[in-house]
Amino acid sequence: MFHLRNSLKLLNTVRCIPIANSQTRNIARWVAPTLRELARRRKKMGEEPPRPRSSFLEWNHNAELFSFAKRLNEDFDRALLLQAFTHRSYISQEMQKQKEVGIENPEINLKENHEMIELGEQLLSNYVAAFLQFSYPKMPEIGLKAIEKYLLSDDVLAHVSSHIGTKDLILSAEFPVTNEALAQTFKALVCALQQSTDDGRAFLFVRDFLLTQLNQKDLLEVWNIEEPMKLLGEMCENLQLGTPEPRLIGDSAKNTILACSYVGIYCNKQLLSKGFGENVHMAIDVAALNGINKLCNTEDTAKPLNFGVTLDEVVNKLHLKSQKKAKNL
Repeated sequence: MFHLRNSLKLLNTVRCIPIANSQTRNIARWVAPTLRELARRRKKMGEEPPRPRSSFLEWNHNAELFSFAKRLNEDFDRALLLQAFTHRSYISQEMQKQKEVGIENPEINLKENHEMIELGEQLLSNYVAAFLQFSYPKMPEIGLKAIEKYLLSDDVLAHVSSHIGTKDLILSAEFPVTNEALAQTFKALVCALQQSTDDGRAFLFVRDFLLTQLNQKDLLEVWNIEEPMKLLGEMCENLQLGTPEPRLIGDSAKNTILACSYVGIYCNKQLLSKGFGENVHMAIDVAALNGINKLCNTEDTAKPLNFGVTLDEVVNKLHLKSQKKAKNL
């Protein structure tokens, strides 16, 4: 009898537990027809053209500029920062809008960034060239120029610019903004930061966002060497290593689809580099490329680039290098 009473109490308790699934999983019958009708009307109207973020009601450009500077932890002058984002096409567009509504002498209290773009481009070139000479002291001038050209290309600058959050802040007549506008904005930002602070802070900005694009980058993809053996000979001559001489180390499966040649390059009877290829000529080119990588210290096993260096350290090392070179002359 005692067990029967306990069983009845347990049964009553289970019956009192509410079933949540019967209510939480219920969807009103009007939801699906409404969504279908909205989709039909959207399809009938066609694709909505993209709108800039600044066209929304809650957009506050001054607050966004302030947040942009704080996210990057940089002390921009507010007027210079606004000028860096203002392109000439935007001012021309705003003046045309004022003329269309009857304003004879339109006035725009904004400064365009054309001069800042030119100054920023020169600053970028100086910072990048100094860092490359600091990082690759044995690399020939043609290699340094090729890497500098890659870093200062519109595609790389636009990639960096868009990822630091400039796309929605740019004041331009074109939307979506082009890669050229993104790259020009980054150049103007470098100029604005240099004028707001100093060269040291601007160099750190370029180092952290632009120069780090070289991390784990195969430089031979950027620097296209047409005659590697000739270039290797010039580098060995400048470094006083002697004349490089290719020698065949091994050759197998000749005149077959599995042909393989193994070539080594020697300087003063010392092995400099090795390379494989389908024939002797290809193996010599591969060995020469490996030798160039070794002399330039750009091998896969080379020490990583120093992305913690400051402008003073770069300038001091380059100054000592120039003094040493002058004494040797």
